[in-house]
Amino acid sequence: MTRRKHYHVYVVELSKDVLLNARFMRSNPNYLHGKPCVYVGMTGLDPDVRFDKHKAGIQANRFVQEFGLRLVPELYTLHNPLTYDEAKSLEVELGIDLREGGYGVWQA
Repeated sequence: MTRRKHYHVYVVELSKDVLLNARFMRSNPNYLHGKPCVYVGMTGLDPDVRFDKHKAGIQANRFVQEFGLRLVPELYTLHNPLTYDEAKSLEVELGIDLREGGYGVWQA
């Protein structure tokens, strides 16, 4: 049985104000000043719909709801769509890659 590819990884740019949050900074000890701060997630919805839900407080990640500015499609669109297992793995890998690049990253 072939798994349907309808999952997506997505990246949301966060306001620099998130850097004032101690919990965020503890999770990003190697953050390089000036690099973007982002949230990396996965969803079975269209990323635009999922972002709107975060901002509306529906199953929202607190950092996206409070600090989310916009989606950053250049960091994720080439990977989508994915199976659930692919999306689950890629979400973690993408977060690791961005952190290694000096980004501030939050993942649920």
